[in-house]
Amino acid sequence: MRQVVLDTETTGLEVELQHRVIEIGCVELVNRRLTGRVLHRYLNPERDIDAGAQEVHGITRAQLQNEPKFADIALEFLDFIADAELVIHNAPFDVAFLNAELKRLALPQRPIGDVCRVLDTLALARQMHPGQRNNLDALCKRYAVDNTHREFHGALLDARILAEVYLAMTGGQAMLTLGSGAEGAGEAARAAEALQRRRGAARRLQIVLATDAELAAHEHALDLLDKASGGKTVWLRS
Repeated sequence: MRQVVLDTETTGLEVELQHRVIEIGCVELVNRRLTGRVLHRYLNPERDIDAGAQEVHGITRAQLQNEPKFADIALEFLDFIADAELVIHNAPFDVAFLNAELKRLALPQRPIGDVCRVLDTLALARQMHPGQRNNLDALCKRYAVDNTHREFHGALLDARILAEVYLAMTGGQAMLTLGSGAEGAGEAARAAEALQRRRGAARRLQIVLATDAELAAHEHALDLLDKASGGKTVWLRS
């Protein structure tokens, strides 16, 4: 199975306000292993970047002046993702921006959903961990994935991190080594062993004892229930 873990950075959050893609990062997985193939492009958006977005990714318009436009790399991008399952965190956001870019091309292009299957890891995380924070940083902490070098969001960096998080979420096979032969097998085994240790630590049950105030409140609630039942509560029977 071929998958492409994808992330983008944009000039702002609202695709309806003509915000544009300024960075695309893709890493390839085949049978749940990194192949070493990546696609990484910075793009000239031909418009200003919102201050809030720039605080997130740290990319300025001046840095993008000499970069290609999306139209210049569109065919390369479509060829890279063709027939793959896209793995994206908060997929509707990235897919909407990519579809908007495709609509701007002179030639008609099918939307991303017609070209690839799309797996939204945010929706998956919400199913697995309801009621908890499920952004990428929270998932890194939950699955013990190192993201200490993530000072700013970056499409390729975030795609690499998401690949490791996704593998941990869906079975723990995060043998991301590209080695071959005995050396590669040894590295893979060590990576698997380290991952299992990290996952075990992350999932170890944490016991939180009630405080004295909480115990007193609990006893008070039990007394009220006992009075309401006329002294017939089963937990007070000897």
